[in-house]
Amino acid sequence: MADDLDLVLERMLDAPRELVWRAWSEPEHLKRWFAPKPYEISEVEMDLRPGGIFRIRMVGPDGFDTGHGNAGCVLEVIEGEKLAWTSALGPGYRPAELAAEGCESFPMTAIVTLAESDDGKTLYRAVALHANATDRDAHAKMGFHDGWGTVAGQLEEFAQNLAATA
Repeated sequence: MADDLDLVLERMLDAPRELVWRAWSEPEHLKRWFAPKPYEISEVEMDLRPGGIFRIRMVGPDGFDTGHGNAGCVLEVIEGEKLAWTSALGPGYRPAELAAEGCESFPMTAIVTLAESDDGKTLYRAVALHANATDRDAHAKMGFHDGWGTVAGQLEEFAQNLAATA
């Protein structure tokens, strides 16, 4: 693995792993926290099995709209622990057609892992793998750390609210 081509975000979330997983794995939950506010996720399509679809559409008050979003491919699912998908492939492992610009213009693979700590918190790790330094730098410039950092906080808050209503 070419670690120098990866963008990594790690956080300790004050929420149980099972609820963080639910927030990630249930489309209606993902829509509520995955975009940095005031942006929002207007559509989610997920089939959490290898070869399944992973597609989101993000919209914003400034007219930002990913369109229908490129349909990525789920690579690996370990219930409650790991979710990996890629934009380089579409559902069924078909090669993907990438957008001409924006965050869907370069292939990347996302790996999200969750580990439970002794105190009931969750070690959250999100890694974005890139094919080359140009794509990594473009993703970083688009705000990977700020954006994914913001949504990690929103994820924590959403999972805490799930706990309160459980």
